[in-house]
Amino acid sequence: MITKTNKMLGVVLGILFLGSSCEMNNLPLDSISPNTFFNTEGDLKLYTNSFYNMLPNAEGVYNERVDNIISTDLSDELRGTRIVPTSDGGWLWSDLRNINYFLVNSHRCPDNKAVMKYNGVARFFRAYFYFEKVKRFGDVPWYSEPIEPNDEKGLKKGRDPRTLIMDSILVDIDYAIANLPAEIRVNEITKWTALALKSRICLFEGTFRKYHTEFNLPNANRFLDEAISAADNLMRNGPYVIYNDNTGKAYQNLFSSMDAIPSEVILARNFDDGLQVYHNLNYYTMTASYGRPGLEKRLVNSYLMKDGSRFTDIAGYEKMGFYEEIQNRDPRLSQTIRTPGYTRIGETTKLVQEFGATVTGYQLIKYVTERKWDTYAKSANDMPIFRYAEVLLNYAEAKAERGTIVQEDIDRSIKHIRDRVNMPNMDVGSANKHPDPYQAEIYSGVTGNNKGIILEIRRERRIELVMESFRWDDIMRWKAGSILTKQFKGIYFPGTGSFDLDNDGTTDVVIYEGETKPDIKNVQLLKLNGDITLEYGNHGGNILINPHIEKVFDENKDYLCPIPISERLLNPNLTQNPGWKDGL
Repeated sequence: MITKTNKMLGVVLGILFLGSSCEMNNLPLDSISPNTFFNTEGDLKLYTNSFYNMLPNAEGVYNERVDNIISTDLSDELRGTRIVPTSDGGWLWSDLRNINYFLVNSHRCPDNKAVMKYNGVARFFRAYFYFEKVKRFGDVPWYSEPIEPNDEKGLKKGRDPRTLIMDSILVDIDYAIANLPAEIRVNEITKWTALALKSRICLFEGTFRKYHTEFNLPNANRFLDEAISAADNLMRNGPYVIYNDNTGKAYQNLFSSMDAIPSEVILARNFDDGLQVYHNLNYYTMTASYGRPGLEKRLVNSYLMKDGSRFTDIAGYEKMGFYEEIQNRDPRLSQTIRTPGYTRIGETTKLVQEFGATVTGYQLIKYVTERKWDTYAKSANDMPIFRYAEVLLNYAEAKAERGTIVQEDIDRSIKHIRDRVNMPNMDVGSANKHPDPYQAEIYSGVTGNNKGIILEIRRERRIELVMESFRWDDIMRWKAGSILTKQFKGIYFPGTGSFDLDNDGTTDVVIYEGETKPDIKNVQLLKLNGDITLEYGNHGGNILINPHIEKVFDENKDYLCPIPISERLLNPNLTQNPGWKDGL
C-alpha cells in the first residue's frame, strides 16, 4: 500500500509532473549556474523532477483515436491528409538540452551515490526522449551534450542512422537499470520503470525491423532478445503482480481507483482533488463535446467468449443485436463499456449506453469514477503510464516473434492477466494449429509457424491495453497501416424500430425515418441518416461512422513523419523522410 508519507511525496512530484508552477519550471534550466546549483542531492532531485513533464498527460493516455476508439472526428493521420508542417511537427529539442545540461554538470555534486542515481533518472529520460523521436522520424541527430548557440557544427548536424540512435538508447537505459533504486515508487522513476521502458522500446524496435524490410534494418532478433531479457528480469525480480481484488471487477477497479494501485502500476501520473490537479476523463466519456468516443466494432468482435472460444466463430455473429452479442463474453468487455446491468460506482440504477455520448453505441467506462467527478475537467483518479500487464504482454509477444515461445512462457505471462477475469489460459499449440481467420484478416502480414499464437497475443494486447494509447505505435511497428483504411462501424440494428438494449422489457432507443419525431418520453430518439447511419439504410446493418469520408494510408510514407520545412531551411544537412514532398 502507499503510505501517507509516500502519497504526499507523490502529490509533490505530481505537481511537477503536471507542469504546474514551481521555481524549476519558471526559468530555463540551462540558465542555472553550475557553480552554485549542482551541490547537493536535493539540487539533483529538484532538477530531474522537471523531466517528468516529458511523460504523457492524462489525455495523452486515454484519448486514443485510432481504430480501437472511434469518434465523429477523423484525424489527418486517419484521413491521409497530413502535409509537411512549416514548424514544430514534433521536432522539438529543448527537453534534450535540459537533460544533457544536467548530465554534464551533475558531477559537481560531491555525493557520488546521488550523482549515479540521478544520472540514471536523466538517462532514463534521454532514452525515452530519443525513443519518441525514432518512432516518429526514424533517423535523427544524436546529441550527448548541450549545443551552444555558436556551435555551427552541432547546429548543422545531419541525421544519424536509426541503428546508432537505438544502440545509444540501449546504453542509456541499461545505465538507468543499473543505477536506479529497486523500489516501489508509483510516482518516481525506479529500476523497475527502466526495465519496463526497455521492454517497450526493444519490442517496438525488434518488430519494426522484422516487418519493415523496406528499411533494411539489421538485428531484429537482438532487440527481441533484449525485450525478453528486460521483461524476464522484472518478472523474476520485481515486486509486481496482476492486481485482483476478487470482486469480479478488478480490471475496472484498477483504472477507477483514485490512487494508483502499486502492486501493478509501475508509474502513474498523479492527480489530486485537494491540490486541484485534475483531468477530464468522466466528462470526455459522457458528453458530445469530444466527438462521442466509443469502441469500434472489430475490436468488440475480437473479445472472446467467456469459455475462451471465438465470438466470430458463431454463425450469424454479424447480425447479433447488442444484448445478444454481449452475453458470455470476456469480462473485460463489460468493464470497458456499458453493458446490460451497468451501474455507476456507488449507485444501483441500471443504465444503458447514451448515443449522445457515443457514436458507435459502445460507451466507454474504463477509468470512469463516481458521478461527483463528472463536471468538466474535474476527474482526479491517477493515470497509469507503465503497468505490469504491459510487461507481461511485451514478454509473450517478443518470445512469439522470436520463434522461441513455449506454453511455459504463456503460463508465466498472459495466464496471469486472464486469471484476473477468470478467462481460460491461452494455448500455444491450439492457437498455431487453428489460427483465427478473423484476426488473420485484420493482420494479414503475420505468417509462419507461430502465426496463430502471434495473432492471439495481438488480440490479448489490444483488449487489455485499450484506451492506454498503444494502438498507433502497435500498428506502425507491425506495418499494418491498411487497417486504418477500413470503414469504422458500431453496433448492429436490423432497421428502424424500437429497441430494448438491456432486455429489461422497456424501450431504450427508437430509430425513425422522416421529419416527424415520435412523441415518446424517456427514450433515445435517433433519426436515420441524421443522428445515425446504418450500413443498409432502413434495411439495417451496423452503424457507420463518417461513411462519406475516405481514409487513406500511404504505405510508402505514412509510417514516418515529415521533417518540418523551417528546420530543413535552417539546417540543409537534414534530409526529408521518404515520400514527403516539401519543395526543398
